[in-house]
Amino acid sequence: MKPHNNHTLIGPFSQIITMANLPEAGAIPDEQLEVLENAGVLVYDGYIVLVEQYDKLLKIAQEKGYTLQKIAEPMVLVPGLIDSHTHICFAGSRANDYAMRVAGKSYLEIARNGGGILDSVRKTREASMVELVDLLKKRCDRHLSEGVTTCEVKSGYGLTTEEELKMLGAIQLVNKHHTLELIPTCLAAHMRPPEHTDSRLYLQEVVTKLLPQIKEQELANRVDIFIEDTAFNEEDSLEYLSAAKELGFEITVHADQFSTGGSRIAAEIGALSADHLEASGEEEIALMREAGVVATVLPGASLGLGMHYAPARKMLDGGLCLAIATDWNPGSAPMGDLLMQAALLGAAEKLTTAETLAGITVRAAKALNLSDRGTIVKGQLADLIAFPTDNYKEILYQQGKLKLGKVWKRGLEV
Repeated sequence: MKPHNNHTLIGPFSQIITMANLPEAGAIPDEQLEVLENAGVLVYDGYIVLVEQYDKLLKIAQEKGYTLQKIAEPMVLVPGLIDSHTHICFAGSRANDYAMRVAGKSYLEIARNGGGILDSVRKTREASMVELVDLLKKRCDRHLSEGVTTCEVKSGYGLTTEEELKMLGAIQLVNKHHTLELIPTCLAAHMRPPEHTDSRLYLQEVVTKLLPQIKEQELANRVDIFIEDTAFNEEDSLEYLSAAKELGFEITVHADQFSTGGSRIAAEIGALSADHLEASGEEEIALMREAGVVATVLPGASLGLGMHYAPARKMLDGGLCLAIATDWNPGSAPMGDLLMQAALLGAAEKLTTAETLAGITVRAAKALNLSDRGTIVKGQLADLIAFPTDNYKEILYQQGKLKLGKVWKRGLEV
């Protein structure tokens, strides 16, 4: 029989953690994790065809002349990680801000000294498209090497039509040529730019001038806004998001970071996710649950700002779908290590291993409205990562220090 070179059997793995058949929302006891021992994955044209005991798959593969990719050492296979909230398209550093912050300076004092988001805006505006592409590519290289195979990236350091298009253009270019798959989001509503005195008029300009061009050039199909005292108020935000939704954009919201209110808008507009949520309480959790909004928590921002984590345990017990993302950005969350952050959050908030792993795989996929990844089952993308251990519990136990053995994107080893 003529061999099907596209068919590849990968294995055997000591364990495969499929992340299959888990509840879409709420708490997950570890007993619900599906753990397949001595198993393999059959891949065809970038998709998973079969996940089964290795011996069974080996028979099929040998009979049909499929390619074998032998795993010689003990390894645990999990789905490729999904980082559903980042700001990794930027220029410049905010190391000075960080030094001032840990020395006790307030956000306002730092801004008065030329720091804050507007410092990143200045530096990103000054950067050429080529520079932005190069910087973004390097951050994608690192993320991929740490097991992230899908990554959301926001604009939001341009804050003019031209500069926001430049950022989204850079994201699109890198996405075409990089193995790591990028999901672009327009965050022109990050804060009011210095050239504008009226936040509402600025948002109207984004709706009439920028968003139609983003649609036309297919640069993004997601829109985000930062709802906070220092950014945009609830009323203006709701009006803006309603207009974006009418234009056909999916909605996500920076909500409840320092004060509540954003999650209510997220629930009202039917956002896919509300992200941050450090200030959320029982009322906000109930609103999000009723509206089916994914709660995306960002431990990197808590670590960077030296503040408490979002109440992840309460969210899960309150019936929410919990995703965990890095918020990798130059200001409040410079670390960008998804696995380490998820492990630290899990220890602090008493999350089960199943809940933490779901938050960076299958539930993070839900936050991005992607149904083709996040689990190792038939028909899903073959985005896979393997750790050199024979016990999956080592992955979170070593808090990001168990380094990857292998990464596959759409079935091809990276």
